[in-house]
Amino acid sequence: MKPAELRAMSDEQLQLTLQETIKHLFQLRCQSAADRLETPSEIQKARKDVARIKTIQTERQKQKKAAAGQKGAK
Repeated sequence: MKPAELRAMSDEQLQLTLQETIKHLFQLRCQSAADRLETPSEIQKARKDVARIKTIQTERQKQKKAAAGQKGAK
């Protein structure tokens, strides 16, 4: 997925996408262990998707903390 697509999602959608991607990554690893994986690059793509989603979640948390800090300072 592209970062722009992920940023357009709500927090709940992002969390569900993360869970689905982690499950998919687990399935890919199982297939890899059984030597049935056709494209090994799929594991790498799934790992990058997980990292992108977690990065966007962290950015949103930092923005919320910054916004809360500004409200408290007023």
